Amino acid sequence: MQGMSRSDMYDAPGLFAEPDDLKPLAERMRPRTLDEIVGQQRVLAPGKALRRALEAGRVHSMILWGPPGCGKTTLALLVARYADADFRAISAVLSGLPEVRKALAEAEANFAQGRRTVLFVDEVHRFNKAQQDAFLPHIERGVIIFVGATTENPSFELNSALLSRCRVHVLEAVTPDDIAVALRRALEDSERGLGTMQLDVVDESLRLIAQAADGDVRRGLTLLEIASELAEDHRIDEVTLTQVLADRTRRFDKGGEQFYDQISALHKSVRSSDPDAAVYWLTRMLDGGVDPLYLARRMTRMAVEDVGLAEPRAWRMALDAWDTYERLGSPEGELGLAQLAIWLAIAPKSNAAYMAYNQARAVVRETGTLEVPMHLRNAPTKLMKGLGYGKGYQYDHDAEGGIALDQQCLPEALEGMTFYEPVERGLELKLREKLLSLREARSQARKK
Repeated sequence: MQGMSRSDMYDAPGLFAEPDDLKPLAERMRPRTLDEIVGQQRVLAPGKALRRALEAGRVHSMILWGPPGCGKTTLALLVARYADADFRAISAVLSGLPEVRKALAEAEANFAQGRRTVLFVDEVHRFNKAQQDAFLPHIERGVIIFVGATTENPSFELNSALLSRCRVHVLEAVTPDDIAVALRRALEDSERGLGTMQLDVVDESLRLIAQAADGDVRRGLTLLEIASELAEDHRIDEVTLTQVLADRTRRFDKGGEQFYDQISALHKSVRSSDPDAAVYWLTRMLDGGVDPLYLARRMTRMAVEDVGLAEPRAWRMALDAWDTYERLGSPEGELGLAQLAIWLAIAPKSNAAYMAYNQARAVVRETGTLEVPMHLRNAPTKLMKGLGYGKGYQYDHDAEGGIALDQQCLPEALEGMTFYEPVERGLELKLREKLLSLREARSQARKK
């Protein structure tokens, strides 16, 4: 695209020179104006800052963050068009530093001739720090208008120097209603779309395709194109859709932000005692291909951390569900995980033991190696007994009530400190009553 204005892009040789009948429908129907973009009203509705800037030709370097098929590439193309700038695209998946240097050299040549260049970097998060740093001086001098596209959180995947020179625009998955608009437009467009085929498609069929697209306009148009090729008598009916939509998959990235967002949603749904949300997020992750044993391990953690001693059976049930899956496998074993998620959500909650452990750990780090009280030390030899090891120890089973109430077990410097504070829920309600009674009895015994 070097040496070509954005307004000539679609008619120029090279990237857009292929005959239209060889291009996929999704490429043919790529929006050529902001008004043709479906969805993204939060950033592109009339009057929004980004739209005003584009329409005025005052474009800035930016990062476009959003899921696949939400319009990142299209928006990058339109940035160049509205800025009347040349467009150069590279992919971080396919390109290395040599390709980056070549693109920047072309931009430098344009800049020397008074032309601006929009450099679009797809999957920019796949570039390492050195590759990302290569763009910085050129962005600062205005040689390029940098547009990076990423499906990953820029805060984690892009270095701070690049982020400080770009504005991040968050794009969202496109709603089924908006995708249906794009599908209907493709059906009616005789120049770029399927208008000449005169297909008979009811709104309900378009709705099903739009839902199957799962927020991805490109995917929706691809499904529509496949359906048009399978349609008999120019009619896309239920039989056609059954073939097209069979075994479709949902959007999910097992190693990316969606993964961490969804496991967070599962954990927080359990903690919030919402069994419906818990089983939903569990199912979403299983559907996305997450290892069920990973989910079993995470729910065992929930049983320990969030249910705790308010319902000790949850811990055992978590281990049983884990064991059940290992014995049965999929899909039967997944039912055990679903039952566990529901049980954990319904169970009374307490993080008292979790908090007690964290507080004790903090005290250990702060106070260092405090000595074990002499009466608690082991005394297996005469020498150790002679030094006072074990002297004064009270064997609790011989004490009244089975507890030596005046015996101090913490190091002297921590005498009287408490870590565990049971909540007033589930079994811990009884544990709390017992513990408060013990603590009061110990206090009275020590005073005596």
